[in-house]
Amino acid sequence: MAFFDGALFAQATITLVVIMDPPGTVPVFLSLTGRKTRATRNAAARQAVLVSLGVITAFAIGGEAILRYLGIGIPALQGAGGLLLLLIALDLLTGKNAEPEAVEDVNVALVPLGTPLLAGPGAIAATIVFVRGAGGHAESYVALGLAILAVHLILYLCLRFSGVVIRVIKDSGITLLAKIAGLLLAAIAVQLVANSVRGFIAGV
Repeated sequence: MAFFDGALFAQATITLVVIMDPPGTVPVFLSLTGRKTRATRNAAARQAVLVSLGVITAFAIGGEAILRYLGIGIPALQGAGGLLLLLIALDLLTGKNAEPEAVEDVNVALVPLGTPLLAGPGAIAATIVFVRGAGGHAESYVALGLAILAVHLILYLCLRFSGVVIRVIKDSGITLLAKIAGLLLAAIAVQLVANSVRGFIAGV
């Protein structure tokens, strides 16, 4: 009897990496933490990844039961995540987050970095689908758990070593990066809302 499903591990890892897009999170991370000290950035990277890992793990274990109990569908989750990301994007585009207060350091790591940017509706939905497909087999659950850990390790390494980019682009580059990140986040938010609307229509 096999104790590890290599095919599921590869499929889940690739799928979650594509959805969570570790390199793509770097611009947003730098736009929110680029003017902080290196220690603060490292702490934010660690906290954001741990929050994401906790959220994804929680939904892997009891996601279907949670959504069923609350009467929430994946489209509603996508819509909520999209609206939250849109608010963050507007702040970045208008410059309101250019100089955040020190008290916001942990909040930035929790929202929007930890969720919904990393542990967003797409990653949560994909995780629930993989759990459904595991069919109660222990080797499948082990593979899925290792895949989730592997993806978050990649995320942490991307965020942890993003400081190299800061030394190249300087403060002016961070300001430009914030505008670009805001635009990208706004596009992601609109796509999530569009997917949510399509999901609601398809469910009617």
